Amino acid sequence: MNIPTFFFKFRSYTPIPLILILLYQSSPVLQWIITGLVLIILGESTRFWAILYAGGATRTRNVGASELVTAGPYGLIRNPLYLGNIIIYLGVVFVAGGLWMWQLLVITLAFFTWQYSQIITLEEDTLLGIFGEEYRQYQEHVPRIFPRFSAWHKPGDEDFQRLSVGKALKPEKSTLINIGMMLILIFGKLLLF
Repeated sequence: MNIPTFFFKFRSYTPIPLILILLYQSSPVLQWIITGLVLIILGESTRFWAILYAGGATRTRNVGASELVTAGPYGLIRNPLYLGNIIIYLGVVFVAGGLWMWQLLVITLAFFTWQYSQIITLEEDTLLGIFGEEYRQYQEHVPRIFPRFSAWHKPGDEDFQRLSVGKALKPEKSTLINIGMMLILIFGKLLLF
């Protein structure tokens, strides 16, 4: 198994060592808690917006897609879910605070930038194989991870039907639970110690 495939397959588990370090050194401070919660809400909003368009297909262990989604946030950025994840994890670092907060912010950003660059390369190679020129054109117009200022639209995007909020919440449930658990553990440590 190559590195991109490993990171794709185990992307839900690779942050665990980082989370354990955050929990160990956490010492929340009000000003950083507020900053962190704002970032977590921004990151989760980004993720949720993306899921309204891509649906639960993003929760797969197989690389690929049955259709190329370019509407909604996908007209601004090719990987809104990964951007949302990075923002969420940076928010968790702020909430955790602690002596190493600034170093952990840099480590968190570097780790996820590297991990997602590996995963995105694998996904892009696969999507080029599936969608060919249509995906190549999408790559030319929509940036990988830093959003455009205005959405790019391909013909037919205006007809795209997004999910209802209820249907989008279902695949996002585990992410919300994970965020909640991290916050409970951080604040629980504060109360217990």
